[in-house]
Amino acid sequence: MGVRQIAAAVPSTAAHARSVLAAAWTCGVTTDVGQDDLVGAHRVADDGTVRIAPPPDSVLAAAVLCSPHGRPTTLLEFADAAPVPVRDRVRARVWLSGELVPDGEELVLRPERAVLQIRSGRTCVDLDELAATAPDPLALAEPRLLTHLADSHPEAVEQLTRLIAPDSLHGVVRVQPLAVDRHGLTLRLERMRGQADVRLAFHRPADDLGSLTERMHQLLASAQTVSRRRR
Repeated sequence: MGVRQIAAAVPSTAAHARSVLAAAWTCGVTTDVGQDDLVGAHRVADDGTVRIAPPPDSVLAAAVLCSPHGRPTTLLEFADAAPVPVRDRVRARVWLSGELVPDGEELVLRPERAVLQIRSGRTCVDLDELAATAPDPLALAEPRLLTHLADSHPEAVEQLTRLIAPDSLHGVVRVQPLAVDRHGLTLRLERMRGQADVRLAFHRPADDLGSLTERMHQLLASAQTVSRRRR
């Protein structure tokens, strides 16, 4: 049972992956030497290039010393977790595999493969498209936007559920904002057992916070219209 919106546009696979990379603060690293989790040790350039400054005591630093020419073959994992407390908080994962090449005090990844995993499955990401695609313009602001919506405007979240077909809300005990991007807002419907996600599409993409505010007001106005009709 769908939502009372026109078919919901979603970010492309490459845009979704780039958004995960842009927002991630931690990075899982797997090399021939072992595994490690690095916090605040990587950065992503505008062209999508991943650069890592490995701490001296990290597994990655040891792998650089042990590998030929200091270029370890590496698997990087980036997890995207919902900023609002929900079940199954990890919304997506991105894996990048390839060779890390020294560049000054940093290591630059030369990717050979990229994979995006979401709840519906895994998809390979075209490397050229990944490099050429910008992250979603709301990616960095998303955590505070969703937290503010959940903590300060629960009545607005409840009102937005009126855009969802009533039979889809059967058994729902809690609704939380799960994700937002330029194309729409996703709500997590939690039941005693299990959950479902429902996407509410914006009538036009939002490219900044100002336009996002207008899109959210439009969704709320649509919800009010549905509420009046049900009465």
